[in-house]
Amino acid sequence: MDINLVFIFICSILVFFMTPGLSFFYGGMVPKKQVNNTLMSVFIMCSIPVLLWVIMGYSLSFSGNNWNFIGDLHNFMLHNVKFDAASTFASGKINNITYLIFQMMFAIITPALFVGAIVGRMDFKFLISFVILWSIFIYYPMVHMVWGGGFLQSFGALDFAGGLVVHINAGITALVLAWFLGPRLIKQTGSPANLSWVVLGTSMLWVGWYGFNAGSALGMNGIAMQAMLTTTVATATAMLVWICLDVFMKRNASLIGICTGAVCGLVAITPACGYVTISGAMAIGLVATATSYFFINEIKPIIKVDDTLDAFGCHGISGIVGSIMTGLFATKTVNPDIAENGLFEGGGWHLLGIQVGATLITIAFTLVVATIIVKVLKLVIRMRISKEEERLREALED
Repeated sequence: MDINLVFIFICSILVFFMTPGLSFFYGGMVPKKQVNNTLMSVFIMCSIPVLLWVIMGYSLSFSGNNWNFIGDLHNFMLHNVKFDAASTFASGKINNITYLIFQMMFAIITPALFVGAIVGRMDFKFLISFVILWSIFIYYPMVHMVWGGGFLQSFGALDFAGGLVVHINAGITALVLAWFLGPRLIKQTGSPANLSWVVLGTSMLWVGWYGFNAGSALGMNGIAMQAMLTTTVATATAMLVWICLDVFMKRNASLIGICTGAVCGLVAITPACGYVTISGAMAIGLVATATSYFFINEIKPIIKVDDTLDAFGCHGISGIVGSIMTGLFATKTVNPDIAENGLFEGGGWHLLGIQVGATLITIAFTLVVATIIVKVLKLVIRMRISKEEERLREALED
């Protein structure tokens, strides 16, 4: 167990590292006058989700099983948690305290992702309140349903490192928030604050993603190394696909496009990384990134949802494609722990049907509950900063 503890300790640090990386990634893409607000909105996630996780999040995710949907409060404030005992949710590979710390890092990065959809126009008090309610009523139930013994896990849904729990969840939430906020009064006209920050943030995310994906093997083993390899291959494929599409469609490749493609690849491979071969990883990186590219450039202008930094376009769309394609390429030759192979690996249609069903359930659940939370909160807290404040921010000199 000791080598596994060291491995997950390092992976937990890498996953935590992703949130500062995301702040650089988002902060580098907005105009200079919005940098402070963007950095603050992302970095605050290193506080609130941590406290919520130890107070009730871990317990609601992994203690008990009410209606195959949510846990209980038996481990409220981490009471009754035997830290040194082997974690049943990690198949005994690591102890409880190591597992709960690793999962805490997922609870930090997930709400930070949807910040990209609302920068520059959401009231900070609303954001904080929303994150608290979203964590309790959406994130913890999703963790329980997929990884904590809930019905999606019993259903046979595969989500190696967070396609359902993290990326589709955060992506759909971003879409809901952007829809209710409405478009910016003044579309971004200034150049991005700092392209170097975007590259730095992308690099930090990529490095941290190894902790995210390889660490989800919960041990130092061959599946962890396979996850690291497929993560790298899918991301490299996605970068190249985005460059080629930019050159073909716009006659010009951009640095932000390259970085966006890399993130799409990282997102898409997340649910599949410990289940698929190298060719499967390439296919997932290619299809998911092309789909995200098409959505951002063709569909988004039509539906007129002002997702500022394309949180849904990247995390939602690529997460959905990656989750579904897990049902095509998952194979027992990579991970003998899965019950059946995917469609393209000789396993028939069953796993694909499960993945499609789990994906649709995640979309519907997040969409409905996030909408309810927004509508209730709007009764007591203003969602958007005033028009005067927004115009004042836009009028500030760089």
